[in-house]
Amino acid sequence: MTLIEAVRATIRRLHYSPRTEEAYVHWIRQFIRFHHGKHPRQMGAEEVTAFLNDLAVARRTAASTQNQALCALLFLYRRVLDLQIPRLEALERARRPEHLPTVLSRQDALTLLEHLIPPFRLIGELLYGSGLRLLEALSIRVKDVDLDRRQIMVRRGKGQHDRPALLPARARDELQAQLDAVAQRHKKELAVGRGEVDLPHALRAKMPGAATSLAWQYIFPASRPCTDPATGRQVLYHLHESAVQRAVHDAGRAAGLTKRATCHILRHSFATHLLEAGTDIRTIQTLLGHKDVRTTMIYTHIVDRGPLGVISPLDR
Repeated sequence: MTLIEAVRATIRRLHYSPRTEEAYVHWIRQFIRFHHGKHPRQMGAEEVTAFLNDLAVARRTAASTQNQALCALLFLYRRVLDLQIPRLEALERARRPEHLPTVLSRQDALTLLEHLIPPFRLIGELLYGSGLRLLEALSIRVKDVDLDRRQIMVRRGKGQHDRPALLPARARDELQAQLDAVAQRHKKELAVGRGEVDLPHALRAKMPGAATSLAWQYIFPASRPCTDPATGRQVLYHLHESAVQRAVHDAGRAAGLTKRATCHILRHSFATHLLEAGTDIRTIQTLLGHKDVRTTMIYTHIVDRGPLGVISPLDR
């Protein structure tokens, strides 16, 4: 087994996401290339520091980029090679700027949604009305939707955690129509010998019939099947993120918005508008799936607290 094969095997054994796998493999290759093909076992803290300093000083990468590279190298040494790296005393950390998120007004958010066409409008309504991340919305399966309780279960969200999310009453009828459309399409796929979806981890071996059941179908399926890298079988996946991102960007431009319009800005707007309406910060933290309330506290810096908040002397 080569070093990269060992890295991939370890990541998959620990059930890290495919995106994490590609990012870690990329930075490990960059690290080896930076030191002219030298094996990581022959290097240590000095070489790691030199590589990370080059990212921050010479390449002027963002702080998050340097931090991702650091996480990849720590994973390589601790998890794959079973070696400990001493403290990186000479490391030059890139400074993380304190950016406040862009937030749309309520009217701008509704105008943006009106310029989206199905099924992108429903996806946008879940981003703004439920506060979901884009991949969380696209990964929803039929079994995760509870129309009676007005709830959506987010499975394996960021950090591999499950959590309940709001189901906006305004989106209920449209969501029911989407579920009906998925059921009709699934019936036709089964009739021609298709209809399988990808399943997490070893669920295919544990529940052989789940891959072709309606409950496990994505509510926003892609237009055509693709090859599952884990099994090599033809399966139906969900819509690609880039298609939704492009649709939201085009809708914002068509609506004439002066602010940037992205999928994540709809999530920022969800949190800010809830806070303005008086929702408790801990409740918002749970709905967003934040591990630390300090992450949620950023919205208190941009919120309009209305008549009960601070009033400018000029307004008085």
